[in-house]
Amino acid sequence: MFFIKVPLKLKNKYTWEGRQGSEYLCYIQHFPILYPTPTGLTALTIEIIYCKSEGHDFDMSPLFSYRKELNQVSQMLKNLKAFENDSAVRLVILKGNGNIFCAGGDIVSNFLSVTQGHWSYGEKFYEKQLILDYILATYRKPLISLVDGIVMGGGAGLSMHGRFRIVTENTVFAMPETLIGHFPDLGASHFLSRLPGHFGEYLGLTGARLDGAEMLACGLATHFVLSRDLLALENALQAPGSSDTATISEAINNFGHKPAIRDDSAYSRLEVINKCFSKETVEEVLLSLENEVENRTEKWILVAIKSIKSVSPISLKIALRSIREGRTQNLKQCLVREYTICCNCIRATVSNDALEWEPSRLELVSKDMVDRCFTGIDDDDDWQFLQLPDRSSMAEVLKPKL
Repeated sequence: MFFIKVPLKLKNKYTWEGRQGSEYLCYIQHFPILYPTPTGLTALTIEIIYCKSEGHDFDMSPLFSYRKELNQVSQMLKNLKAFENDSAVRLVILKGNGNIFCAGGDIVSNFLSVTQGHWSYGEKFYEKQLILDYILATYRKPLISLVDGIVMGGGAGLSMHGRFRIVTENTVFAMPETLIGHFPDLGASHFLSRLPGHFGEYLGLTGARLDGAEMLACGLATHFVLSRDLLALENALQAPGSSDTATISEAINNFGHKPAIRDDSAYSRLEVINKCFSKETVEEVLLSLENEVENRTEKWILVAIKSIKSVSPISLKIALRSIREGRTQNLKQCLVREYTICCNCIRATVSNDALEWEPSRLELVSKDMVDRCFTGIDDDDDWQFLQLPDRSSMAEVLKPKL
């Protein structure tokens, strides 16, 4: 989250000089929100900057954050298009800065924008982000994601659509959107639905975390490389040579490992996951998990039950339907559908889960409510379904590596 930098502080008051030389008196309001991290939910204190000028009050923080992050996405799109048309560029490597590849921090600024009534900001940013993910998925040059650290939400959208998805012993993956009243998006309904069995439903509904070995086993990753070898791998990839898929794959395989998954990994219980998460409704999934507890007391089942009972009920039902529909759709169709759902969520067409779970229980979420979230915005003549650029799809079906 990016905040405006102000030069003068006096208790909770700031002054800021506008572009035209006018001075604004800014008041700071602090409030906590819950945000998912690799170890669970963490409370973050968010600053909202309210400004007064010539008798008018307005909120600046979401606007500044929105512009900053929208510019970042726009710059990535610009660079990727330039690289794609540059004959001197053989391949593109995506990597994070430090121990986080990308943890989807955009959700914080969008949350702030929506709660302050600026839903159009969220829609515009989301549109750009989906276009970026589609460009990455259909990229005409080899795209290599080096995921050495946390990858969640928006980070998964950036990395999971590429041809080469390299993880390490430091990688932590999750799609925790239901924890914050959202749903697995940015193409998640496409890549989660193509995982073995109903493992994608398990990840999408519970927000469960995976390590690098589990990602390789289920097919979310294509290669596993030790973190200490990433620099040497980058140097090998940048050496003169062919940019065809086979040559690049061979270079990565020279550094690759085949790690064993943990004994207590949920992925090794795929038979039970398929039994429970293949049920038609979220209520039936939960009941099936509770029945399993009577026969076994494995930790992952207890954690799954606790998660489903604590997250947004309507988000769960949207997530399950979205992943199920994604199983029979291509990536473009998935992104268009996810944009439609998100616009309904941003506008609180059915529910305002940004502040509290509404409805508060699964049985209160009707089929009509869920159907409405999958329907276009009919009370806005300017709204239209997501328009993606015309590109030949190069997205590959995910297959287990081990």
